[in-house]
Amino acid sequence: MLDSIKSKVKDKKVLVTGGAGFIGSNICEVLVNNGAIVTCLDNLATGHKHNLDAIIDHSNFTFIEGDIRDIKTCIKAVSQSDYVLHQAALGSVPRSIKDPATSNEVNVGGFLNMLIASKDNGVKRFVYAASSSTYGDSQGLPKQEDVIGKPLSPYAITKYVNELYADVFHKTYGIDCIGLRYFNVFGRKQDPNGAYAAVIPKFTKLLMDHDSPVMNGDGSYSRDFTYIDNVIEMNIRAMLTDNKDALNTVYNVAFGERTDLNELVNILKEELSQFDEKIAQVEVKYGPKRAGDVPHSLASIDRARERVGYNPEFSIKDGLKEAMAWYWKNLK
Repeated sequence: MLDSIKSKVKDKKVLVTGGAGFIGSNICEVLVNNGAIVTCLDNLATGHKHNLDAIIDHSNFTFIEGDIRDIKTCIKAVSQSDYVLHQAALGSVPRSIKDPATSNEVNVGGFLNMLIASKDNGVKRFVYAASSSTYGDSQGLPKQEDVIGKPLSPYAITKYVNELYADVFHKTYGIDCIGLRYFNVFGRKQDPNGAYAAVIPKFTKLLMDHDSPVMNGDGSYSRDFTYIDNVIEMNIRAMLTDNKDALNTVYNVAFGERTDLNELVNILKEELSQFDEKIAQVEVKYGPKRAGDVPHSLASIDRARERVGYNPEFSIKDGLKEAMAWYWKNLK
């Protein structure tokens, strides 16, 4: 679990791309607070510098405002680091459907720039955020890393291309890469605002304001919701593992349970009503299904357990308890 491995990052030189975003800023904070020497690269397109307030003035932390679509910026950012945790991307299936070109420029072109810069700088390991969207129209549950379907959105295509590039760069140039297929990550610092906000922070803010969340479909779609601390654990394990069999592959990063959207809202209301009893009475509305959405998602985490010792501590209920307390404190 996370507490048992944090001490192992001391004095490691790490670049976190997208480090002002939700996942990246949480990774940066844990690394810096445990003695790592961290460089953060972010263009602040979807991230926020205030996510880094707790560490921005720390002597072990350097912030570079820049874009991964610029190769010179990538080279500069990588130059002082031995490890790269590549979190930078334009997320969201709907965003990619509306604007596939920009998603491709960032998620494919930017990814390739980071791989080139990392290869040229001789980094020890390149760990990158992949996505469960890569499973596409594959019907089988739980999702196993070697069985994928056809992508259902431009975003899913970009994340699959990342995996292909990482594999080719290892085989061609010898750089060690590990891809982490995230499953619906949630937790502190996840932005509830904007057109492409994730479902948990978006619904949380609406419930806190006594507004009705609108579900896409009838609420039966299910996801393997994954708390941020599980994701941080997996990034650190992937960065530090000395198991050669663990390298140059992809892993599901999840808890290994699925929750449908109706269940999710019930848990949100239960946790938030401890702070405000009126939230329990807020009604939910239902709308049309969303294009590109996968109906159900559930991860097998056997490969991650066996090869890198991944042992996620937080179930959805445990994670939501922590997250709702954070949102109540920071959004009210």
